[in-house]
Amino acid sequence: HQGRAFARLGGENACSTLVATGTGSGKTECFLYPILEHCRQQRERRQPGIKAIILYPMNALATDQASRLAREIVQKPALQGIRAGLYVGDTPDQLSRTVQQLPDGRCTVITDRHALRENPPDILLTNYKMLDQLLLRPEDRELWRASAGSLTYLVLDEFHTYDGAQGTDVAMLLRRLGLTLRAHLSADDPRQEAFAAAPLGPACPVATSATLGDGADPSRMLAFARDVFGTDLPASAVVTETRADLDQWAATHRQVAESKGL
Repeated sequence: HQGRAFARLGGENACSTLVATGTGSGKTECFLYPILEHCRQQRERRQPGIKAIILYPMNALATDQASRLAREIVQKPALQGIRAGLYVGDTPDQLSRTVQQLPDGRCTVITDRHALRENPPDILLTNYKMLDQLLLRPEDRELWRASAGSLTYLVLDEFHTYDGAQGTDVAMLLRRLGLTLRAHLSADDPRQEAFAAAPLGPACPVATSATLGDGADPSRMLAFARDVFGTDLPASAVVTETRADLDQWAATHRQVAESKGL
């Protein structure tokens, strides 16, 4: 399932993707590595602005994933220079203006509000309430002006949590995000056509969930995604697990062992 997600989310023509696999199956990697590779390429082109927004339902989850993201960046030389920002309600206003590794081995990301505005990170991790604040405050307008032409991915982690009234709030929030980005584009910008067709314009919607989906029938998750993202997604957008029974698994490994003379 990770390979199928990489194929959909990598490259210039990233496609909407809904990852519906079990707990512990590596759903985060499905979108994290394509996003990091995209940011690496855009850094080489000196493209400013936010390239990916990842929304988490809980601050603790966002903070934990931010540390994980920072470790990925600092441990891989090819990713050096990619900047990640964390914007949640209980984040201390510390002066951390770049992804860095602290002397004791712990990692951190940009949390200073002023630094986020002055130089938007490539990846922004936040929650829907804080994203709402970023869209409301006049002092944050430059953040979206700088990102109107760069935002490529919008990720909703734990997609199943956005149900009921909260799902409606998030759906309206994403439409406001799209309107804000579109307002900063010139009238003749070719991206205007994409915004006329979908609320998020050219940005690629991504969602992950361990509980949505109904076996081989993706209709439930697709209908939910249509309501939240405001656009129809094809059945091929749903990435599920591929399971092998014990006999299949054993036969495959037996062939490998025999080919090695074991």
